[in-house]
Amino acid sequence: MTENVTYGGYLKLNELLSCQQPRTGEHDELLFVILHQTMELWMKQAIHEISAAQAAVRAGDLVPAYKNLARVSRIQAVMTQTWDILATMTPADYLNFRAALGASSGFQSAQFRVLEYTLGLKDDFFLQYHAEGSEARAALEAALKAPSLYDDVLRQLAGAGFDIPQSVYERPSGARYAPHEAVEAAWLAVYRDTQAHWPFYQLAEKLIDLDDSFLTWRHKHVTTVERIIGRKRGTGGTDGVSYLQQTLTRRAFPEIWSMRTKL
Repeated sequence: MTENVTYGGYLKLNELLSCQQPRTGEHDELLFVILHQTMELWMKQAIHEISAAQAAVRAGDLVPAYKNLARVSRIQAVMTQTWDILATMTPADYLNFRAALGASSGFQSAQFRVLEYTLGLKDDFFLQYHAEGSEARAALEAALKAPSLYDDVLRQLAGAGFDIPQSVYERPSGARYAPHEAVEAAWLAVYRDTQAHWPFYQLAEKLIDLDDSFLTWRHKHVTTVERIIGRKRGTGGTDGVSYLQQTLTRRAFPEIWSMRTKL
């Protein structure tokens, strides 16, 4: 009976709040655990929203996708602000429990890679961090092989009469997206006559909001990591800040950025 539902029962609070199990007695480790668990929850919601946006775009119904994409941008803003909380932890605080992390690393976040793959930032390099046959590996492989959100958008542009080769949005399974001059020309046409192409114009702005928010999150991640560990290698032997800085050049929707120079 629904009248017997309680706040704690509905939200499974006993289970949720028992998931924080620091491995040391250090005060700041709980913050580290909660922050990363919260990030994973927000990524789960972001993937949920992008999936809904993708379904709408594939159906040719662009307007409902705006709300989903706008919500993801707001989620990303909250995730970016979360780094400010982690930044209250000093290098000395972190070193008190860092050894307890072992070989664990953000590289092993399957949801983050699914999010990247869904947006179109595909790279099979990250499959190696998940065992073959595991649930995480299966989710990654599915996202890697599936059309990205941008692929679906470009398919809709082509269907609307823009001259975009089919090979641009129907690449071999798992292949990375490469910017194409025909796509840039299509977006230029949209922005030069926004009234005639209003649904695509608004969709493009939602996409660049998404990319912008993602890049802001990445930048804040880099500065927070450098603030706490400097340029030491990350846990699990990763390159730490050096690798993270390389990610700042990635664009999920490159032509929506590049065409701005030509407007």
